[in-house]
Amino acid sequence: MKNTLYPLKFQPILKDKIWGGKKLKSLLSKDSQLPNIGESWEISDVEGDTSVVSNGNLENQSLKHLLSTYKADLIGEKNYKQFGNKFPLLIKFIDAKEDLSIQLHPNDELAAKRHNSFGKTEMWYVMQADPGANLIVDFNQKMTPELYLEHLKNKTLPKILNFDKVKAGDTYFIEVGRVHAIGAGVLLAEIQQTSDITYRIYDWDRKDDFGNERELHTDLAIDAIGFDMEDNFRVSYEKTSNQSNPMVSCQYFTTNFLKVDKALQKENTYDSFVIYICVEGEAEIKTANHSEVVKKGETILLPAALRSYQILSQGATLLEVYV
Repeated sequence: MKNTLYPLKFQPILKDKIWGGKKLKSLLSKDSQLPNIGESWEISDVEGDTSVVSNGNLENQSLKHLLSTYKADLIGEKNYKQFGNKFPLLIKFIDAKEDLSIQLHPNDELAAKRHNSFGKTEMWYVMQADPGANLIVDFNQKMTPELYLEHLKNKTLPKILNFDKVKAGDTYFIEVGRVHAIGAGVLLAEIQQTSDITYRIYDWDRKDDFGNERELHTDLAIDAIGFDMEDNFRVSYEKTSNQSNPMVSCQYFTTNFLKVDKALQKENTYDSFVIYICVEGEAEIKTANHSEVVKKGETILLPAALRSYQILSQGATLLEVYV
């Protein structure tokens, strides 16, 4: 069975969003007639949005089918024991032409109790940002539930939010409970737990084409918000070429920064699948029996059974992700 597995690419699942733009088409070469593509779900096992293989002998097979067929050979022994036939990560590209809603995500306990879902710890890697573009993360002052609710009632929530101007390469770790939003003009890669549970707390008083405001989740959010979280969400990391530079490591995923400008031999010692998100340039990934090219805006999954492989490039930048 191991011999039949190879580096897997998937058909992007594109999402039209009220705040979406054109960069997923113009900068990341996503093929779509949707007017405002806000998200490209690169690898997903979210119910109703399961990824489908786009390359090789397993083309048109769903990720769910691969998991039930290959089990630990696909995701690793420890992961299969923990997650079974459920892929633990959701990988996205996001283009915000307009500000996203102010939101947060519940932790595993709340998400399981209320939604029969995982929580949603995530990280962002900024791929491109227009001049002056920002991310909104956390509050700009000491916060209490009472003060928060007062600003929410008065529609002055932006006054107490922290706005960070960003540029390409900036990286943020968004823990559950942390209030956040992607600002207009930002294109980023997002790595997260497999969950689509979001509590929207403010949407800039926006209305859709029918004059309706989107639903807010004020009551659900109040006991999910972390009002006294540390200011530790900005990620510092090295950028040494041809080695995996640690970015984020948490119980849900590890992400490394990898810039490759030669033939690089890699060994998978993690008892996990490895995902490569190409955020600049292109690279060839070679195993004993297969070769696949991954270009900017593409994502590739190396099954856990593939223990040894090469990455060849003259200057690709990759995010290396495993569990």
